[in-house]
Amino acid sequence: MIILRLKMMNLKHLIGTVAVCLPFVAFSQSITPKDLQEIQASYKHTSQDKAIQNALTEVKSIKDLALNNELQGKIDHFFKYRVKVKGITDQKSSGRCWMFTSMNVLRPNVMDKFNIDKFDFSHNYLYFWDIFEKSNLFLENIIATANLSYDDRALVTYLQSPVGDGGVWNLYYNAAEKYGVVPQDVMPETAQSNNTREVISLLNERLRAAAYDMRNEAAKGKKAEALRAEKVTVLKDVYRVLSLCLGEPPTTFTWRYKDKDGNIRELKDYTPKRFYKEVTPEDYTSENYVMIMNDPTREYYKLYEIQNYRNTYEGLNWTYLNLPNEDIKKAALASIKANEPMYASCDVAKQLNRDAGIMDTQMYDYESLLGVKLDMDKKGRILTRQSGSTHAMTLIGCDTDAADKPLKWEFENSWGVSAGNNGYLTFSDDWFSEYLFRVVIHRRYLDGKAIESLKQKPIQLPVWDYMN
Repeated sequence: MIILRLKMMNLKHLIGTVAVCLPFVAFSQSITPKDLQEIQASYKHTSQDKAIQNALTEVKSIKDLALNNELQGKIDHFFKYRVKVKGITDQKSSGRCWMFTSMNVLRPNVMDKFNIDKFDFSHNYLYFWDIFEKSNLFLENIIATANLSYDDRALVTYLQSPVGDGGVWNLYYNAAEKYGVVPQDVMPETAQSNNTREVISLLNERLRAAAYDMRNEAAKGKKAEALRAEKVTVLKDVYRVLSLCLGEPPTTFTWRYKDKDGNIRELKDYTPKRFYKEVTPEDYTSENYVMIMNDPTREYYKLYEIQNYRNTYEGLNWTYLNLPNEDIKKAALASIKANEPMYASCDVAKQLNRDAGIMDTQMYDYESLLGVKLDMDKKGRILTRQSGSTHAMTLIGCDTDAADKPLKWEFENSWGVSAGNNGYLTFSDDWFSEYLFRVVIHRRYLDGKAIESLKQKPIQLPVWDYMN
């Protein structure tokens, strides 16, 4: 009797296991004629449906019909608190927003230091070294995973994009600390730095071929030290392609400029690293400046580090402190009041009226137009990959009510002066909560609880993490 009962329990356990492990394989169904008939009957062909169909099949963009006209004219571009910035940059057809933003944060300091009205860094110079270093890191990752199968998840991630022009703030910090920076006049943009797709595609083809060869050599018994000799040969090719497409970076330079008083001045025989040290504030260190993030899928007041998200092999990985929105807003407002701009990134395309330069959660009413419910909270959008950080900009302004509570905020963008409000974007406080993800800020603007949280050992996240 006891044996029979145990057998029955095991059978129930087995059935439960099958039901849990194979819910879609064992019990899924195709769409039946009955299902299809019911679905088709749900579309009523009302006169309203016909009118909407006529409009949607002719309009160039659904956004044009979904625009919430009740909101237009109710959001202005005036701000009680605004950092003193000057000049809009343009990243053209490249993914270098993170680099432009990192440099835009520092541009006001340079203009003050040299008493000039206009200044920009050479993004082309740092872009060269960023891609060169990413190539080396990729090859090192290939060597480290040489004995793993091609379907290993980390290896798949590396091979999907050996190098790219995207990134976050720590990549700027790594490259600038190692190679320095130069003024734009010293190494101007080229056609290929302004439109990076082709050069990235060619470099990735070369790097994937090198990865394939290295893995084959490793399978034959070649050791890591010998593979690194091959790596140097590949990096020579990378350096050649970058030099031909972007120009070769200077090791020393002379920069002439005219100050606000009309005086022509000159910096002679400067090195990029010396220039970087002179124009960068002394307290601009990875200890003082921290990335804070709002990711409701993970525990707040915890420190996280995404493994292998960097450009230089020896550099800093992407590390962030996860905080509630209200903590981030409080710190950001304090920074703006202190006239200090911040690197920030967000899901820029969501609810963006590009012509007006305004982002608001109610800007487009797709639900009323289509009769389909589309709402999802921030956590759900992140987990389902519906939303994530897509663009970096400089956070420079905040408007508040009589109680000093934020109403709206402002970005300095890098899409040129013709985009948005003369190059700037205004966004509501609700939009901040839903679509702003991370800010790089001086630790002095954080409260005690956040400062204490920075002492933790970071929780390690894999290279394929969904925030990557």
